[in-house]
Amino acid sequence: MTSSASLPSTASGPTVSSDPSDRRRWFALAIVMTAAFMDLVDVTIVNIAVPSIQQDTGASFSSIQWITAGYALAFAAGLITGGRLGDIYGRKRLFLIGIGGFTLASALCGFAVDPEMLVASRILQGGTAALMVPQVLSIVHATFPAHERGKVFGLFGAIVGLGAVLGPLLGALLTEWNIAGLEWRPIFLINLPVGIAGLILGRKFITESKAPKALRLDLIGVALVTLGLLMLIYPLTRGRELGWPLWGHVSMAGSLLVFLVLVVFERGKARKDGSPLVELSLFRVKSFAAGIAVQLTFGLGLGIFFLVWTLYMQMGLGWSALKAGTTGIPFSIAVSFAAGISVQKLVPRFGRKVLQTGALLMIVGLLLYIWESDRYGMGITSWQMALPLVVMGLGMGLIVAPLTDMVLSEVPKEHSGSASGLINTMQQMGNAIGLGLVSVVFFGSIGDRLAPQQVGPAFAEAFQHSLWWVAGVLAVIFLVMFALPARPRQHVEAGGAGADTTAGAAGDGSPAAVDRSAYAVDEPEPGKELALTP
Repeated sequence: MTSSASLPSTASGPTVSSDPSDRRRWFALAIVMTAAFMDLVDVTIVNIAVPSIQQDTGASFSSIQWITAGYALAFAAGLITGGRLGDIYGRKRLFLIGIGGFTLASALCGFAVDPEMLVASRILQGGTAALMVPQVLSIVHATFPAHERGKVFGLFGAIVGLGAVLGPLLGALLTEWNIAGLEWRPIFLINLPVGIAGLILGRKFITESKAPKALRLDLIGVALVTLGLLMLIYPLTRGRELGWPLWGHVSMAGSLLVFLVLVVFERGKARKDGSPLVELSLFRVKSFAAGIAVQLTFGLGLGIFFLVWTLYMQMGLGWSALKAGTTGIPFSIAVSFAAGISVQKLVPRFGRKVLQTGALLMIVGLLLYIWESDRYGMGITSWQMALPLVVMGLGMGLIVAPLTDMVLSEVPKEHSGSASGLINTMQQMGNAIGLGLVSVVFFGSIGDRLAPQQVGPAFAEAFQHSLWWVAGVLAVIFLVMFALPARPRQHVEAGGAGADTTAGAAGDGSPAAVDRSAYAVDEPEPGKELALTP
């Protein structure tokens, strides 16, 4: 389909100047990165506190899954909507609403009186995070010129690694310290001062931006996305506990039909008023479509690994939260290190081979972990786990930072909110599915009634079984990555989603120069227009 777009250089609304002397955009970056960091820490910090929560509240295994999966489900279901709301009503506004709601929900989690209230509060927390997180990439995309985004996304990858480092460690410390007798509750309450600071500083330093063309919220699309995800993930999470009833299988099969209806409806919506919830034209961009598939499967693998890893160390091996948290430090440092060098140094030179190497390294690390767990059994130590965790961490770091840049590299600014929502949605949807599959690949390998002396070996065997699943998922990711661009391409500043090349008006009226090594497209002077015909 041929279309044309003529967009002013302020296509995403007023943005902070890209002049190096303007420090406001870096303050804005620090604020939105802190919010992203808070979300990342909140996921990993909960995993490490799961045994303490179960012991204190008497939560069932199903409730424990829902404490993690409920957050992921609400997050996944709301991300596309959150991104679109930012496009319509302003990314700064939605970011502030999201961080305020996230802070409130964290307080409710911290003061939960029973497992049911905690699960409900976690679902609310996931829903408000869905308003906050999509705005992070959208604000970065709208605020920073193309040639600086590689650096920014590299920093984002390092933040991911840092969140992975501090989340388990902070969760372990807060749980072990039992501050004021609150046991696990400070893992949520710690979000309060951070969220309040982000709310105050965000109002001051973040500049508003939104889509240039008036859009309307697609309520039917929102309902279909939410229904489809719920029909798929709820039976996965509760199926084993309920004996895999027929309605669960029907629900999971019916979710595919709901997603098909969503696609048909969104196509019609795009033709009718140009305001679909899901911008399907983005999938015509090969790098975006392939990256979304990688995000989905990668999230699935991580959803399985991190929960079963925590259960294995604390409930299987009987380790304390602090010992389990410190065991993960080599993994997290390796993620942070590899993420920091992948975007700036490795990907510009070697392209997608870096990401594929990352997938292979993660598989090697998983196989090492399976071998060590089998060989050393219940006597395995933290030091013996260090080697497979470092190998896995290096592999994950090579994937997480450059993948975001590759997926967004050809996305026009006017669709940055929708694209950011889709990127996060696919990873979180995969994460929620992975958490749901824990009942199959982990708890399904453990008998319903175990004698005390059988618990450790049963958990260790279930852990090894789960890692084989994760290795299989990563093998699929390796193959899907062949659809990514062999080399990184320039960012598209505006226009159709299918553009491979960009022409624009430079300050002197000549075509905009393209610096492919820096993923850059020169931006037009204010008042000039950038016209694209994909």
